[in-house]
Amino acid sequence: MAEEAPTGGERTEDASSKRREDFRKKGQVAQSKEVQTAALFTLLLLFWSFYIGIFGRKLLILIQSIWQSLESFSPTPSQTMQLALFVIKECAIILAPLFLLVVIVGIASSFFQIGWLFTTKPLSPDFSKMNPIAGFGRFFSKKSFIEVIKSLSKVTLIGWLAFSTIIEHFNEALVQTDTSPMATLVFIGVTASLIVAKVCAILILLAFIDFLYVKWEMEEKMKMTKQEQKEEFKESEGDPHIKSQIRAIQQEMARKRMMADVPGADVIITNPTHISIALRYRAGQDQAPIIVAKGVDFVAMKIREIARENSIPIIENPPVARMLHKIEIGGSVPEEMFAVVAEILAHVYSLKGKG
Repeated sequence: MAEEAPTGGERTEDASSKRREDFRKKGQVAQSKEVQTAALFTLLLLFWSFYIGIFGRKLLILIQSIWQSLESFSPTPSQTMQLALFVIKECAIILAPLFLLVVIVGIASSFFQIGWLFTTKPLSPDFSKMNPIAGFGRFFSKKSFIEVIKSLSKVTLIGWLAFSTIIEHFNEALVQTDTSPMATLVFIGVTASLIVAKVCAILILLAFIDFLYVKWEMEEKMKMTKQEQKEEFKESEGDPHIKSQIRAIQQEMARKRMMADVPGADVIITNPTHISIALRYRAGQDQAPIIVAKGVDFVAMKIREIARENSIPIIENPPVARMLHKIEIGGSVPEEMFAVVAEILAHVYSLKGKG
């Protein structure tokens, strides 16, 4: 894939959550093929070490069955087809666990790296890739050069491991001509297993390095210019859905702050049906009683609940509650209501033993 040309300067800013999600929707995620290769190769080796005995017994039974069937076999088209189908079916049964393991490891290794992701975007035709000039440029791109280096490094390391292991056991191989065929087979099997085990170890190391590199490469690719950040912010601000989400979050935060102020109120004035007003007055601090919280319906009930938990008096006065509900939170009681509010506060103080 050709790299996007930066617009508005160098890509120095970390990717936003929206940009990450856009990349993910396009199927552009940090996924290392080396991790899948190493996991598949290693787990197949481990599984094979347990399954080889079962595999050998089933294969021996299949060969015996074929020999027995050949005694009465007639080379007619129908019997040839039956024998072929029988062999295919039995081979499929024997190899099914290996094929199943390949599928499971492929899915698991992919999920480990990128989580659950299903998108058809990478399958969509990209006619820009049909441009021979652009294709020639990608062939000599930095990404292609790195992929070639990684492939050559992997082949070189694996070849060196195999060669060095064979050299270590070369003298033992020479004396196998004087041993029994079974001993020779055991020697070959042990040496091959040792080579494969070493290959697995080097593949795991390469997969780890490649996984870190791919993650870093994707982070670099997703980085944004300052101009891109500004444009994305403008788009997000202009989105009605995002605006409504922001307003909802702001309202929820304001409601929580308001509820936190209720325990500091002196009295709750209510309309018995659906209004609650929390008032506070601190002599020498407040010029007039302050409305610290207000609400209707559910919020009103919540204010009353907090008031009961904090032993704050609740006074029913529908006309005053309706009038005070028109005042913003943090606002002072208007002068024309001083007298009636003062009577309520005096009654509250007398209940508390202050009057």
